[in-house]
Amino acid sequence: MAWIELPRPATAGAEPAGHVRIGYARASTVRQSLDTQLDGLQAAGVTRVLAEKISTRATTRPELDKAVALARELRSAEVAVTLVVHEHKRPGRGLDLAALAEQLRAAGIALEFLTGELQGSHDPSGVMFTVLAALSGMEREYIRDRTLEGHESARSRGKAIGGAAVTDESMLSMALHLRDQHLSLRDIAARLVITKGKKKSRHPSVATVLRMLRDHDDAAAG
Repeated sequence: MAWIELPRPATAGAEPAGHVRIGYARASTVRQSLDTQLDGLQAAGVTRVLAEKISTRATTRPELDKAVALARELRSAEVAVTLVVHEHKRPGRGLDLAALAEQLRAAGIALEFLTGELQGSHDPSGVMFTVLAALSGMEREYIRDRTLEGHESARSRGKAIGGAAVTDESMLSMALHLRDQHLSLRDIAARLVITKGKKKSRHPSVATVLRMLRDHDDAAAG
C-alpha cells in the first residue's frame, strides 16, 4: 500500500533535520474508517502514513512490517526515526506489542502513542514499557476469560446474557446502515428501538450497540 500523504498542519513547524516521524494506522474491518487515526497523526505533525484494514486476529500485518522496514533503513543511514501510532491497540496487544517493541529497540527506533493507556513517547528498550505492553494484553485476556465464564454460568442457570435478548437481525441491519453513514454509537443507539422483551419500545444502550457491532465484525473477519 502506498504512502498516505497527509497535509502539514498549519501550526506545525518544520520537521527537525535528520528526524523522520513515520505514521501507522489500522482498522479491524473494511467498514471501519481510518479518519480519526489519520486526523490524529496529521495533528501530531506526521505527513507520511502506512495504513491497512486488517483483523486484530491477523498474525501478520504487511503495512506495519513495511513501516518498520523503512524505519530500519532510515536508521541505518543515521537518521533518527519515531514510529507514531494513534494508540497501542493498532499495532498489537500484549506479546505482539512487546515483540514489536523488541524490534524497534534493536534498531534504535523510538515509539510514540497519541492516545490510550500508553500515551506518550517511549524508549522501547525500557523495562517499564515492556511490562506495560504485556499487561495491556493480559488485562484484555483476563476480562475476556471472566466474561466468558460469566456467560457460561448464566447459560447454565437459563438466564439471558447481556444485551443479547434485546437485539435481533433487523436491529443489526439498521445499525450497520447507520454506521455506514458515519453516525456515532450514541446516535445509532438513539435511532434503534427494542421490539421485544421487558425493554420493548426503549432504545438499546450504547454498550449493547457496541457489542452487537463488534460481534458482527468479529464474525465477518473470522
